[in-house]
Amino acid sequence: MGLLYPFPISHEETDFVENKNGELILKTYGLPYIFWFYAFCIIAVIFFMFLAIKAPILKLVALGNETDSLLGNSLLTFIGVLPIGILSFFFYEKRIIASQKKLTLQHRVFGMPLFTENFPLNQESHLTVKPFLNSPNMARMKASENEIGFQNKGYFVLWLESNEGKKIQLDRHSRKQDLEKLKLLLESVMNSKT
Repeated sequence: MGLLYPFPISHEETDFVENKNGELILKTYGLPYIFWFYAFCIIAVIFFMFLAIKAPILKLVALGNETDSLLGNSLLTFIGVLPIGILSFFFYEKRIIASQKKLTLQHRVFGMPLFTENFPLNQESHLTVKPFLNSPNMARMKASENEIGFQNKGYFVLWLESNEGKKIQLDRHSRKQDLEKLKLLLESVMNSKT
Protein backbone atom coordinates (compact mmCIF):
# COMPACT_ATOMS: atom_id res chain seq x y z
CA MET A 1 0.00 0.00 0.00
CA GLY A 2 3.02 2.24 -0.02
CA LEU A 3 1.92 3.85 -3.25
CA LEU A 4 -0.97 5.56 -1.42
CA TYR A 5 -0.31 4.94 2.27
CA PRO A 6 3.47 5.31 2.82
CA PHE A 7 5.25 4.10 5.96
CA PRO A 8 7.68 6.29 7.91
CA ILE A 9 11.36 5.67 7.19
CA SER A 10 13.10 7.03 10.30
CA HIS A 11 12.69 7.33 14.06
CA GLU A 12 12.33 11.12 13.70
CA GLU A 13 8.79 10.73 12.37
CA THR A 14 7.47 10.49 15.92
CA ASP A 15 3.76 10.67 15.06
CA PHE A 16 4.02 7.46 13.05
CA VAL A 17 6.84 5.56 14.80
CA GLU A 18 6.44 4.20 18.30
CA ASN A 19 8.76 2.11 20.49
CA LYS A 20 6.94 0.10 23.16
CA ASN A 21 8.35 -2.74 25.27
CA GLY A 22 10.94 -3.76 22.67
CA GLU A 23 8.45 -3.50 19.80
CA LEU A 24 8.61 -1.05 16.94
CA ILE A 25 5.19 0.08 15.73
CA LEU A 26 5.05 1.76 12.32
CA LYS A 27 1.82 3.44 11.17
CA THR A 28 1.07 4.54 7.62
CA TYR A 29 0.47 8.14 6.68
CA GLY A 30 -3.04 9.10 5.62
CA LEU A 31 -4.15 10.23 2.19
CA PRO A 32 -3.16 13.74 1.03
CA TYR A 33 -5.58 16.59 1.75
CA ILE A 34 -6.65 16.92 -1.88
CA PHE A 35 -8.33 13.50 -1.54
CA TRP A 36 -10.53 14.96 1.23
CA PHE A 37 -11.81 17.48 -1.29
CA TYR A 38 -12.63 14.63 -3.67
CA ALA A 39 -14.45 12.79 -0.88
CA PHE A 40 -16.47 15.90 -0.03
CA CYS A 41 -17.51 16.27 -3.69
CA ILE A 42 -18.48 12.60 -3.99
CA ILE A 43 -20.49 12.66 -0.76
CA ALA A 44 -22.22 15.89 -1.88
CA VAL A 45 -23.23 14.20 -5.16
CA ILE A 46 -24.56 11.19 -3.21
CA PHE A 47 -26.52 13.53 -0.91
CA PHE A 48 -28.15 15.38 -3.83
CA MET A 49 -28.85 12.06 -5.53
CA PHE A 50 -30.56 10.88 -2.33
CA LEU A 51 -32.68 14.06 -2.23
CA ALA A 52 -33.73 13.49 -5.85
CA ILE A 53 -34.85 9.88 -5.38
CA LYS A 54 -36.08 9.95 -1.78
CA ALA A 55 -39.75 10.75 -2.45
CA PRO A 56 -40.34 8.23 -5.28
CA ILE A 57 -38.48 5.46 -3.44
CA LEU A 58 -40.39 6.02 -0.19
CA LYS A 59 -43.65 6.00 -2.17
CA LEU A 60 -42.58 2.75 -3.86
CA VAL A 61 -41.78 1.21 -0.46
CA ALA A 62 -45.14 2.31 1.00
CA LEU A 63 -47.39 1.38 -1.94
CA GLY A 64 -45.55 -1.45 -3.67
CA ASN A 65 -45.57 -5.17 -3.01
CA GLU A 66 -42.85 -7.03 -1.07
CA THR A 67 -40.42 -7.06 -4.00
CA ASP A 68 -40.78 -3.30 -4.55
CA SER A 69 -40.36 -2.70 -0.83
CA LEU A 70 -37.22 -4.84 -0.73
CA LEU A 71 -35.71 -3.07 -3.74
CA GLY A 72 -36.53 0.39 -2.35
CA ASN A 73 -35.09 -0.38 1.09
CA SER A 74 -32.00 -1.97 -0.49
CA LEU A 75 -31.37 1.14 -2.58
CA LEU A 76 -31.77 3.46 0.42
CA THR A 77 -29.44 1.27 2.48
CA PHE A 78 -26.86 1.24 -0.32
CA ILE A 79 -26.94 5.04 -0.60
CA GLY A 80 -26.61 5.30 3.19
CA VAL A 81 -23.59 2.96 3.30
CA LEU A 82 -21.73 4.60 0.39
CA PRO A 83 -20.40 7.58 2.43
CA ILE A 84 -19.19 5.22 5.15
CA GLY A 85 -17.35 3.15 2.55
CA ILE A 86 -15.76 6.26 1.06
CA LEU A 87 -14.68 7.57 4.48
CA SER A 88 -13.18 4.19 5.37
CA PHE A 89 -10.46 4.85 2.75
CA PHE A 90 -9.54 8.00 4.66
CA PHE A 91 -9.48 6.33 8.05
CA TYR A 92 -7.58 3.25 6.85
CA GLU A 93 -4.26 2.55 8.54
CA LYS A 94 -1.76 -0.24 8.07
CA ARG A 95 0.63 -1.08 10.88
CA ILE A 96 3.80 -3.10 11.03
CA ILE A 97 4.66 -4.23 14.55
CA ALA A 98 8.17 -5.66 14.69
CA SER A 99 9.95 -7.41 17.53
CA GLN A 100 12.75 -9.97 17.73
CA LYS A 101 10.40 -12.95 17.71
CA LYS A 102 7.57 -11.93 15.40
CA LEU A 103 6.40 -9.44 12.85
CA THR A 104 2.74 -8.42 12.76
CA LEU A 105 0.83 -6.79 9.91
CA GLN A 106 -2.35 -5.09 11.01
CA HIS A 107 -5.00 -3.36 8.91
CA ARG A 108 -7.25 -0.88 10.73
CA VAL A 109 -10.31 1.05 9.68
CA PHE A 110 -11.65 3.85 11.90
CA GLY A 111 -8.99 2.89 14.47
CA MET A 112 -10.34 -0.65 14.93
CA PRO A 113 -8.23 -3.68 13.92
CA LEU A 114 -9.91 -5.30 10.94
CA PHE A 115 -7.34 -7.90 9.89
CA THR A 116 -4.15 -9.04 11.65
CA GLU A 117 -1.43 -11.43 10.46
CA ASN A 118 1.40 -12.67 12.69
CA PHE A 119 4.63 -14.03 11.24
CA PRO A 120 7.14 -15.72 13.58
CA LEU A 121 10.76 -14.76 12.97
CA ASN A 122 13.80 -17.00 13.22
CA GLN A 123 17.52 -16.68 12.43
CA GLU A 124 16.94 -17.26 8.71
CA SER A 125 14.18 -14.66 8.35
CA HIS A 126 15.32 -11.64 6.38
CA LEU A 127 13.95 -8.63 4.53
CA THR A 128 14.64 -7.96 0.85
CA VAL A 129 13.70 -5.18 -1.55
CA LYS A 130 13.04 -6.37 -5.09
CA PRO A 131 11.67 -4.65 -8.20
CA PHE A 132 8.17 -5.70 -9.14
CA LEU A 133 8.22 -4.54 -12.72
CA ASN A 134 11.34 -3.55 -14.57
CA SER A 135 10.48 -4.56 -18.12
CA PRO A 136 11.03 -1.74 -20.62
CA ASN A 137 8.26 -0.37 -22.79
CA MET A 138 8.42 1.43 -26.12
CA ALA A 139 8.92 4.86 -24.52
CA ARG A 140 11.96 3.57 -22.64
CA MET A 141 13.38 1.84 -25.73
CA LYS A 142 13.15 5.05 -27.79
CA ALA A 143 14.81 7.03 -24.95
CA SER A 144 13.29 10.26 -26.20
CA GLU A 145 13.09 13.25 -23.88
CA ASN A 146 9.50 13.89 -24.96
CA GLU A 147 8.40 10.40 -23.91
CA ILE A 148 10.21 10.17 -20.56
CA GLY A 149 6.94 10.59 -18.66
CA PHE A 150 5.47 7.55 -20.38
CA GLN A 151 8.24 5.17 -19.38
CA ASN A 152 7.19 2.18 -17.34
CA LYS A 153 9.06 2.62 -14.08
CA GLY A 154 7.29 -0.06 -12.06
CA TYR A 155 7.68 -0.17 -8.30
CA PHE A 156 9.58 -2.01 -5.60
CA VAL A 157 8.35 -4.48 -2.97
CA LEU A 158 9.65 -5.12 0.56
CA TRP A 159 9.47 -8.87 1.23
CA LEU A 160 9.86 -10.84 4.44
CA GLU A 161 11.46 -14.15 3.49
CA SER A 162 11.73 -17.18 5.77
CA ASN A 163 13.99 -20.22 5.48
CA GLU A 164 11.00 -22.30 4.27
CA GLY A 165 10.89 -20.12 1.18
CA LYS A 166 7.72 -18.34 2.27
CA LYS A 167 7.53 -14.72 1.07
CA ILE A 168 5.27 -12.10 2.65
CA GLN A 169 4.79 -8.71 1.03
CA LEU A 170 5.15 -6.02 3.69
CA ASP A 171 5.04 -2.87 1.60
CA ARG A 172 5.53 -1.50 -1.89
CA HIS A 173 6.76 1.85 -3.09
CA SER A 174 7.87 3.61 -6.24
CA ARG A 175 11.09 4.76 -4.49
CA LYS A 176 13.57 2.01 -3.71
CA GLN A 177 15.47 4.26 -1.26
CA ASP A 178 12.41 4.61 0.98
CA LEU A 179 11.94 0.84 1.14
CA GLU A 180 15.63 0.36 1.93
CA LYS A 181 15.31 2.82 4.85
CA LEU A 182 12.15 1.05 6.05
CA LYS A 183 14.03 -2.25 5.85
CA LEU A 184 16.87 -0.87 8.00
CA LEU A 185 14.35 0.50 10.50
CA LEU A 186 12.69 -2.91 10.89
CA GLU A 187 15.99 -4.79 11.02
CA SER A 188 17.19 -2.56 13.85
CA VAL A 189 14.53 -4.20 16.04
CA MET A 190 14.47 -7.68 14.49
CA ASN A 191 18.22 -8.17 14.86
CA SER A 192 18.68 -6.43 18.23
CA LYS A 193 20.23 -8.39 21.11
CA THR A 194 17.99 -7.43 24.05
